[in-house]
Amino acid sequence: MADDMGYSDIGCYGGEIDTPNLDNLAAHGLRFTQFYNTARCCPTRASLLTGLYSHQAGIGHMTVENAEANEEGQEQHYDYGYPGYRGSLNRNCVTIAEALKPFGYHTLMSGKWHVGTFEGMWPMDRGFDEYFGIIRGACNYWNPAPKRLLLHNRERIKPWDGFYTTDAFTDYAIRFISEASKADDNPFFCYLAYNAPHWPLHAWPQDIAKYRGKYRKGWDVIRKQRYERMIKMGLVKAEWGLSNRDCPAWDDIAEEKKDELDFRMAIYAAMIDRIDKNIGWLVKTLKDLGELDNTLILFFVDNGACAEDDEEGYEDVYGGGPAWQLGTKEGYFLTYGRGWANASNTPYRKYKHWSHEGGVASPLIAHWPDRIKYHGAFRHEPVHLIDLMPTCLELAQAEYPEHYKGRAIQPMEGVSLLPAFDGKPLGREAIYFEHEGNRAVRMGKWKLVAEHDEPWRLYDMESDRTEMHDLSDVHPQLRTKMIRMYDIWANRCCVLPWPVRRKRGFEPPQRFYPKTWKDMGI
Repeated sequence: MADDMGYSDIGCYGGEIDTPNLDNLAAHGLRFTQFYNTARCCPTRASLLTGLYSHQAGIGHMTVENAEANEEGQEQHYDYGYPGYRGSLNRNCVTIAEALKPFGYHTLMSGKWHVGTFEGMWPMDRGFDEYFGIIRGACNYWNPAPKRLLLHNRERIKPWDGFYTTDAFTDYAIRFISEASKADDNPFFCYLAYNAPHWPLHAWPQDIAKYRGKYRKGWDVIRKQRYERMIKMGLVKAEWGLSNRDCPAWDDIAEEKKDELDFRMAIYAAMIDRIDKNIGWLVKTLKDLGELDNTLILFFVDNGACAEDDEEGYEDVYGGGPAWQLGTKEGYFLTYGRGWANASNTPYRKYKHWSHEGGVASPLIAHWPDRIKYHGAFRHEPVHLIDLMPTCLELAQAEYPEHYKGRAIQPMEGVSLLPAFDGKPLGREAIYFEHEGNRAVRMGKWKLVAEHDEPWRLYDMESDRTEMHDLSDVHPQLRTKMIRMYDIWANRCCVLPWPVRRKRGFEPPQRFYPKTWKDMGI
């Protein structure tokens, strides 16, 4: 899973970024054109891991990293006191690892956790045999610790010379898979969660150099070129049209600013290029181990492209060091801004946080030589993160538990994708979305969507997936029906009206979170 990457960034989804390894997986597998996430880091991870909507798992909003530590290093858990907003995975759900482990699977994870900050909430507390990665969110790619808590299993560790998160996460995933493959004949499940290309924009100088100057043509040209490639590929329909640009025209940007904006996008492209290189190394390992043909590989993204904070991005996010230094490793903390995010999400509206297509639509590549025979084909039926748990359990011939460690477990929400691998329809029910008051219902070809306090709008996704033509007045009864469906779902799944305030009388627990190497005992 990539982090904060747009729908059209990789080559096999229309992008100009060099991604030959992902493109090869797509050419020998399937591409889903309507795969959905939850529009934000933590909720997506909660939904992916549990097969539930994120509120059901306890993470309807975010985890602790949004609350600042005080002088003593004490942080309040991001816990509102309501079941859907506890800030960590609850105990009435099971993770994929917890569900697969009783059926003989090695359960392995490398990368960004971001569904529980404190001890007792970590990967090895939720079913994983092996873990390497960062417990919290956005970080310095060369030196994420101590603030982001870099762990190997439960051991706190320091980054080494030449450390870079994308490379390190892959190295440990390869190590875990190799050891599991050689240990016995039992199968393995590996969750590799990259933090790239989430800000801050950090990439190796040689990777940046490959793209420097290629984005001087600007986001309007890049967006148009991607859109044309996507139409030719069959990913989108020409009749949809491009969504309206909500950033300045590139021609209106000052000439002296364009070089910096080219640099920002070059870093972003370099980060995706590096992900692709690492996936190539991982695939080679599987092939060398004789595991590739019988391994299902799924590649997707946690949310749409990130438009934080303005058209041109922001600088010096953490207040550390010069805002913009060409070629440095740690001196800059940049985002790439709304203009490039708009291009990354071609042709869709909005971004990370929103329930419009730009916030929730993700690539999904499925590669499995022993099972998938429709090489290079598309699957156009809407699917969601909640479908990955039932998919994994069906292929593993594992049962989803009704109880786990003495607690009742909520039923899965999704459906298995295995029929789609064989070209058969899924026949699924409606899919629902909510994050920070951005709401949506996807039922068949129809999508009902609302932004914060604005009215619900209705779109026909077969003829208008860029969400430009509201049909509420044409189909008022359908709109009313889908609003009622959303309300029933929200009540069932512990979704509250936004903004959510802390429950009256509730005091979240105070927990110590290490801020220095001394705190970590290193």
